[in-house]
Amino acid sequence: MSNQLRVAIIGDNFVGSDLFVEALRRYLGPAGEALHVNAMSVPWPDTPLAANDEVKEFLGDPAGVARLAQDAEVLLTHVAPVTQQVFDAAPALRIVGCCRGGPVNVNVAAATARGIPVVNAPARNSQAVVEFTVGLILAECRGIARAHAALSQGVWMGDLYRFDRTGRELRGQTIGLVGFGAIAQSLVAYLRPFGLHIIAYDPFVPAARFVEMDVEQVELPALLGRADIVSIHARVTPQTAGMMGAAEFAQMKPGAYFINTARGPLVDYDALYEALRSGHLAGAGIDCFPEEPPPAGWPLLSLPNVTVTPHIAGSSKNSAERGPDQVARDVANFFAGRPLEFCANAAALAARS
Repeated sequence: MSNQLRVAIIGDNFVGSDLFVEALRRYLGPAGEALHVNAMSVPWPDTPLAANDEVKEFLGDPAGVARLAQDAEVLLTHVAPVTQQVFDAAPALRIVGCCRGGPVNVNVAAATARGIPVVNAPARNSQAVVEFTVGLILAECRGIARAHAALSQGVWMGDLYRFDRTGRELRGQTIGLVGFGAIAQSLVAYLRPFGLHIIAYDPFVPAARFVEMDVEQVELPALLGRADIVSIHARVTPQTAGMMGAAEFAQMKPGAYFINTARGPLVDYDALYEALRSGHLAGAGIDCFPEEPPPAGWPLLSLPNVTVTPHIAGSSKNSAERGPDQVARDVANFFAGRPLEFCANAAALAARS
């Protein structure tokens, strides 16, 4: 490593450039005091993310990122686009850090072709999502959000105390977790105190893990037919896109609730709308959408039995700090010749050796 490490940082209004700098100095030791930093910021989350044919869920101009990174050895970002144009403009670049679970705003293939590792930050917001999911379940199942919305407009919804309008306590109900990865597994400890019976579906998790966590492993049709609350936690893949559609909602128990704090593409929202409008489902708590923000007049937003939030389940000051901490730790590992903890393209490391 040279005496003065050249670093380009693109922060935003959630993960600021200062968080990256502080984390680098923490892990690089004396070398961290001699950083040469060029930084810029993009206005996320105040401005929605975009996508193109090369990268997804980004905000910013690739040409601007390329100019910033042209002399950099290290490029760190959260949501800025790191495209082929950026790699072509940065001949000295040695490592890229993206503090997200999936670096979808980075052209990982282009990085791999250059032998540049892309380090990321899986599970950096899992605790935030776990806590938010519990809150969304309570808000929807007990009508908290709609009661607040009405009362804030001067409407006293005393009728929510009616037997035919009030919800049930969580204790004694069954919750089905669709997907049993890190977030769903962490959620278990938060659901148990409510006295919920927990069942889960995930064909990629070993049966021994379900046994270890005392969670009943079931197939998806059985989960949908038994659960009073269905909470989805799957990853988006070609196989899972649209996995909750009309047939799946029809299999759910009448009067059940559906919760999505994972990703919008997992759900056919037209089918969910019909299941809610018809009264087959009692309600839904939704933090993720097929288009963000949803278009004006989107029918689901008009339903009285839905609690919606603007994709904020993963937002906490802790997760904003944790992401830069994880990528900075791996930047320090890289320059010290130590193994990387989280690398999205191990093939890039092989190409360098």
